[in-house]
Amino acid sequence: MMMGLRSMREVAPPGLQVQVLKSLAPADSYAEMATPLWPLLVAWGPNGVSAVERADQSIRFEVDYLARTGRPVGKVAKVPASIARAVGKRMSGHLVAGPPVDLSGLNDFQRRVLAKTMEIPHGEVRPYSWVADEIGHPRAQRAVGTALAHNPIPFIIPCHRVVRSDGHIGHYGAGGPQAKRAVLAWEGVDPDGLERLAERGVRYVGSDTNDVFCFPTCRNARRIADAHRVVFRNVDDARSMGYRACRACRPAPESRVAVA
Repeated sequence: MMMGLRSMREVAPPGLQVQVLKSLAPADSYAEMATPLWPLLVAWGPNGVSAVERADQSIRFEVDYLARTGRPVGKVAKVPASIARAVGKRMSGHLVAGPPVDLSGLNDFQRRVLAKTMEIPHGEVRPYSWVADEIGHPRAQRAVGTALAHNPIPFIIPCHRVVRSDGHIGHYGAGGPQAKRAVLAWEGVDPDGLERLAERGVRYVGSDTNDVFCFPTCRNARRIADAHRVVFRNVDDARSMGYRACRACRPAPESRVAVA
Protein backbone atom coordinates (compact mmCIF):
# COMPACT_ATOMS: atom_id res chain seq x y z
CA MET A 1 0.00 0.00 0.00
CA MET A 2 2.79 2.41 0.94
CA MET A 3 4.58 1.67 -2.31
CA GLY A 4 1.39 2.45 -4.19
CA LEU A 5 1.07 5.83 -2.54
CA ARG A 6 4.68 6.69 -3.23
CA SER A 7 4.23 5.88 -6.88
CA MET A 8 1.42 8.44 -7.04
CA ARG A 9 3.65 11.26 -5.73
CA GLU A 10 4.11 14.15 -8.15
CA VAL A 11 6.38 17.15 -8.20
CA ALA A 12 4.59 20.38 -7.24
CA PRO A 13 4.18 22.93 -10.04
CA PRO A 14 6.84 25.65 -10.07
CA GLY A 15 5.92 28.60 -7.86
CA LEU A 16 3.29 26.75 -5.82
CA GLN A 17 5.41 26.79 -2.67
CA VAL A 18 5.91 30.54 -2.95
CA GLN A 19 2.18 31.07 -3.42
CA VAL A 20 1.38 28.98 -0.36
CA LEU A 21 3.90 30.89 1.76
CA LYS A 22 2.48 34.20 0.58
CA SER A 23 -1.01 33.07 1.49
CA LEU A 24 0.18 32.29 5.01
CA ALA A 25 2.17 35.51 5.45
CA PRO A 26 0.72 38.36 7.52
CA ALA A 27 -1.58 40.65 5.56
CA ASP A 28 -0.57 43.55 7.81
CA SER A 29 2.89 45.06 8.06
CA TYR A 30 4.76 47.47 10.31
CA ALA A 31 8.00 49.39 10.25
CA GLU A 32 9.84 52.00 12.25
CA MET A 33 9.41 55.62 11.21
CA ALA A 34 11.37 58.66 12.35
CA THR A 35 9.40 61.70 13.58
CA PRO A 36 10.40 65.01 15.21
CA LEU A 37 9.28 63.59 18.57
CA TRP A 38 10.17 59.90 18.84
CA PRO A 39 10.74 56.99 16.47
CA LEU A 40 7.39 55.30 15.97
CA LEU A 41 6.28 51.85 14.95
CA VAL A 42 3.55 52.24 12.35
CA ALA A 43 1.40 49.29 11.27
CA TRP A 44 -0.90 49.22 8.26
CA GLY A 45 -3.09 46.86 6.32
CA PRO A 46 -5.49 46.92 3.38
CA ASN A 47 -7.80 49.39 5.15
CA GLY A 48 -5.21 51.89 6.38
CA VAL A 49 -3.01 52.57 9.38
CA SER A 50 -4.00 50.17 12.14
CA ALA A 51 -1.54 50.81 14.98
CA VAL A 52 1.04 53.36 16.10
CA GLU A 53 3.35 52.99 19.05
CA ARG A 54 6.52 54.61 20.29
CA ALA A 55 9.43 52.41 19.26
CA ASP A 56 11.19 52.94 22.59
CA GLN A 57 8.17 51.59 24.47
CA SER A 58 7.36 48.66 22.24
CA ILE A 59 8.08 45.26 23.78
CA ARG A 60 5.23 43.06 22.57
CA PHE A 61 4.08 44.91 19.46
CA GLU A 62 3.33 41.85 17.32
CA VAL A 63 1.71 39.91 20.17
CA ASP A 64 -0.46 42.82 21.25
CA TYR A 65 -1.44 43.55 17.66
CA LEU A 66 -2.60 39.98 17.09
CA ALA A 67 -4.54 40.00 20.37
CA ARG A 68 -6.33 43.25 19.49
CA THR A 69 -7.05 42.74 15.80
CA GLY A 70 -6.99 38.97 15.38
CA ARG A 71 -4.52 39.42 12.54
CA PRO A 72 -0.77 38.72 12.46
CA VAL A 73 1.57 41.56 11.57
CA GLY A 74 5.08 41.30 10.13
CA LYS A 75 7.95 43.76 10.24
CA VAL A 76 9.25 45.20 6.96
CA ALA A 77 12.03 47.57 6.03
CA LYS A 78 10.11 50.85 5.89
CA VAL A 79 6.74 52.52 5.92
CA PRO A 80 5.36 53.14 2.41
CA ALA A 81 6.18 56.67 1.26
CA SER A 82 2.53 57.68 0.87
CA ILE A 83 1.69 56.66 4.45
CA ALA A 84 4.87 58.20 5.85
CA ARG A 85 4.10 61.54 4.16
CA ALA A 86 0.52 61.56 5.40
CA VAL A 87 1.53 60.64 8.96
CA GLY A 88 4.21 63.33 8.99
CA LYS A 89 1.86 66.00 7.66
CA ARG A 90 -0.92 65.15 10.09
CA MET A 91 1.49 65.20 13.04
CA SER A 92 2.74 68.60 11.87
CA GLY A 93 -0.75 70.05 11.78
CA HIS A 94 -1.42 70.04 8.04
CA LEU A 95 -5.07 69.57 7.14
CA VAL A 96 -4.76 66.40 5.10
CA ALA A 97 -7.40 63.78 4.43
CA GLY A 98 -5.08 60.86 5.11
CA PRO A 99 -3.81 58.57 6.17
CA PRO A 100 -6.87 56.34 6.28
CA VAL A 101 -7.18 54.55 9.61
CA ASP A 102 -8.40 51.05 10.35
CA LEU A 103 -10.41 50.91 13.59
CA SER A 104 -11.74 47.39 13.09
CA GLY A 105 -12.15 45.56 16.36
CA LEU A 106 -13.43 48.67 18.17
CA ASN A 107 -17.07 49.16 19.06
CA ASP A 108 -19.24 51.99 17.74
CA PHE A 109 -18.79 54.16 20.84
CA GLN A 110 -14.99 53.89 20.69
CA ARG A 111 -14.96 54.75 17.00
CA ARG A 112 -17.15 57.81 17.59
CA VAL A 113 -14.86 59.00 20.38
CA LEU A 114 -11.76 58.63 18.22
CA ALA A 115 -13.42 60.21 15.17
CA LYS A 116 -14.43 63.24 17.24
CA THR A 117 -10.92 63.49 18.70
CA MET A 118 -9.52 63.74 15.17
CA GLU A 119 -11.50 66.98 14.77
CA ILE A 120 -9.56 68.79 17.51
CA PRO A 121 -7.21 71.22 15.74
CA HIS A 122 -3.43 71.03 16.01
CA GLY A 123 -2.22 73.09 18.96
CA GLU A 124 -5.57 73.08 20.77
CA VAL A 125 -7.04 70.97 23.56
CA ARG A 126 -10.54 69.98 24.62
CA PRO A 127 -11.76 68.33 27.85
CA TYR A 128 -13.21 64.83 28.07
CA SER A 129 -16.59 66.42 28.75
CA TRP A 130 -16.45 68.19 25.36
CA VAL A 131 -15.94 64.89 23.53
CA ALA A 132 -18.79 63.31 25.50
CA ASP A 133 -21.11 66.23 24.71
CA GLU A 134 -20.19 66.28 21.04
CA ILE A 135 -20.98 62.59 20.49
CA GLY A 136 -24.29 62.88 22.34
CA HIS A 137 -23.28 61.10 25.57
CA PRO A 138 -22.74 63.92 28.08
CA ARG A 139 -22.62 61.52 31.05
CA ALA A 140 -19.99 59.27 29.48
CA GLN A 141 -16.85 61.21 30.38
CA ARG A 142 -15.26 58.23 32.10
CA ALA A 143 -16.03 55.98 29.12
CA VAL A 144 -14.52 58.60 26.81
CA GLY A 145 -11.36 58.54 28.91
CA THR A 146 -11.21 54.75 28.71
CA ALA A 147 -11.66 54.80 24.93
CA LEU A 148 -8.85 57.33 24.53
CA ALA A 149 -6.58 55.39 26.88
CA HIS A 150 -6.88 52.46 24.47
CA ASN A 151 -6.46 54.51 21.29
CA PRO A 152 -4.54 52.17 18.95
CA ILE A 153 -3.33 55.02 16.73
CA PRO A 154 -1.98 57.82 18.93
CA PHE A 155 -0.34 60.86 17.30
CA ILE A 156 -2.50 60.32 14.18
CA ILE A 157 -5.65 60.23 16.31
CA PRO A 158 -4.55 62.99 18.71
CA CYS A 159 -5.73 61.75 22.10
CA HIS A 160 -3.00 63.97 23.60
CA ARG A 161 -5.28 66.93 22.77
CA VAL A 162 -7.91 65.77 25.26
CA VAL A 163 -7.35 66.92 28.84
CA ARG A 164 -9.14 66.46 32.12
CA SER A 165 -12.43 68.28 32.53
CA ASP A 166 -10.92 70.33 35.37
CA GLY A 167 -8.33 71.68 32.94
CA HIS A 168 -5.33 69.66 34.11
CA ILE A 169 -3.25 67.82 31.52
CA GLY A 170 -4.10 64.33 32.76
CA HIS A 171 -2.72 60.93 31.84
CA TYR A 172 -1.52 59.70 28.45
CA GLY A 173 -1.36 56.14 27.19
CA ALA A 174 1.65 56.79 24.93
CA GLY A 175 4.14 57.60 27.66
CA GLY A 176 2.36 59.26 30.58
CA PRO A 177 1.83 62.94 31.49
CA GLN A 178 5.38 64.04 30.66
CA ALA A 179 5.10 62.62 27.15
CA LYS A 180 1.71 64.31 26.76
CA ARG A 181 3.21 67.63 27.81
CA ALA A 182 6.05 67.14 25.32
CA VAL A 183 3.67 66.50 22.41
CA LEU A 184 1.49 69.48 23.32
CA ALA A 185 4.51 71.76 23.69
CA TRP A 186 5.77 70.63 20.28
CA GLU A 187 2.39 71.67 18.85
CA GLY A 188 2.71 75.11 20.42
CA VAL A 189 0.56 74.61 23.52
CA ASP A 190 1.90 75.90 26.85
CA PRO A 191 1.36 72.97 29.26
CA ASP A 192 2.52 75.00 32.26
CA GLY A 193 0.09 77.75 31.34
CA LEU A 194 -2.76 75.24 31.12
CA GLU A 195 -1.88 73.89 34.56
CA ARG A 196 -1.82 77.41 36.01
CA LEU A 197 -5.27 78.14 34.60
CA ALA A 198 -6.54 74.84 36.00
CA GLU A 199 -5.16 75.69 39.45
CA ARG A 200 -7.02 79.02 39.31
CA GLY A 201 -10.23 77.31 38.25
CA VAL A 202 -10.26 79.08 34.88
CA ARG A 203 -11.98 77.00 32.21
CA TYR A 204 -12.87 79.60 29.58
CA VAL A 205 -11.67 82.95 28.31
CA GLY A 206 -13.69 85.65 26.61
CA SER A 207 -13.24 88.88 24.72
CA ASP A 208 -15.07 91.98 25.91
CA THR A 209 -14.96 93.33 22.35
CA ASN A 210 -17.36 90.74 20.93
CA ASP A 211 -18.77 89.01 24.05
CA VAL A 212 -17.68 85.54 22.91
CA PHE A 213 -16.07 82.94 25.19
CA CYS A 214 -13.80 80.06 24.18
CA PHE A 215 -11.61 77.30 25.46
CA PRO A 216 -8.22 78.86 26.35
CA THR A 217 -6.34 77.21 23.45
CA CYS A 218 -8.93 78.02 20.78
CA ARG A 219 -7.47 79.91 17.83
CA ASN A 220 -9.91 82.73 18.54
CA ALA A 221 -8.92 82.88 22.23
CA ARG A 222 -5.27 83.25 21.29
CA ARG A 223 -6.09 86.43 19.38
CA ILE A 224 -7.63 88.20 22.39
CA ALA A 225 -5.45 91.04 23.64
CA ASP A 226 -4.67 90.99 27.35
CA ALA A 227 -6.55 94.25 27.87
CA HIS A 228 -9.73 92.65 26.52
CA ARG A 229 -9.40 89.17 28.03
CA VAL A 230 -12.01 88.02 30.53
CA VAL A 231 -11.82 84.67 32.35
CA PHE A 232 -14.64 82.42 33.51
CA ARG A 233 -14.88 79.44 35.84
CA ASN A 234 -17.83 77.86 34.08
CA VAL A 235 -20.34 78.31 31.27
CA ASP A 236 -22.99 79.77 33.56
CA ASP A 237 -20.63 82.56 34.64
CA ALA A 238 -19.97 83.47 31.02
CA ARG A 239 -23.61 83.45 30.03
CA SER A 240 -24.70 85.40 33.08
CA MET A 241 -22.49 88.22 31.79
CA GLY A 242 -24.04 88.08 28.34
CA TYR A 243 -21.27 86.12 26.59
CA ARG A 244 -21.97 83.72 23.76
CA ALA A 245 -20.15 80.45 23.07
CA CYS A 246 -17.52 80.43 20.32
CA ARG A 247 -18.75 78.68 17.20
CA ALA A 248 -15.25 77.39 16.39
CA CYS A 249 -14.36 75.55 19.61
CA ARG A 250 -17.96 74.99 20.82
CA PRO A 251 -17.34 75.19 24.57
CA ALA A 252 -20.94 74.22 25.37
CA PRO A 253 -23.42 71.86 23.69
CA GLU A 254 -25.90 74.65 23.02
CA SER A 255 -23.26 76.54 21.07
CA ARG A 256 -23.94 74.42 18.00
CA VAL A 257 -26.69 76.91 17.17
CA ALA A 258 -25.01 79.98 18.62
CA VAL A 259 -23.62 82.78 16.47
CA ALA A 260 -20.14 83.96 17.36
